[in-house]
Amino acid sequence: MTRWLSDGEQRTWRTFGLTMRLLTDRLERDLQTAAGMPPTYYELLVLLSEAPERTLRMSELALWTNSKPSRISHAANKLEQSGWIRREHYAGDRRGWLAVLTDQGLAALQAAAPAHVDSVRAHLIDLLTPEQIQQLGEISQVLLDHLTAHE
Repeated sequence: MTRWLSDGEQRTWRTFGLTMRLLTDRLERDLQTAAGMPPTYYELLVLLSEAPERTLRMSELALWTNSKPSRISHAANKLEQSGWIRREHYAGDRRGWLAVLTDQGLAALQAAAPAHVDSVRAHLIDLLTPEQIQQLGEISQVLLDHLTAHE
């Protein structure tokens, strides 16, 4: 038997869905305008910048971004053409590839980061109280744990 949403649950669900779409769209537009890169590229550069030796397997990038390997390969091609990453064969696997963040890629990330952080602050963080930020973090973690446990 279907447990239909109450009026309050329906309002919350619809508000949450619209908010996520609008927030994502705004952050994407701001990043594209400020840094000339889509969020996927920014996310890949961040992941590589935080990895040991600024290097990750392509399959790890796909996993961390919840993307298909073909999408990561396409993004890596563009990042490589920009000189922001280079790809190397993974020594332990003839079919495996590594993505390595170049100095030029790190510089591009460092140039893009302030505008991105400003956008995140303007459209999310600074609108909330510290208590709301903590609650949002806790709610997000519950949802993330549930969604990743069922993959």
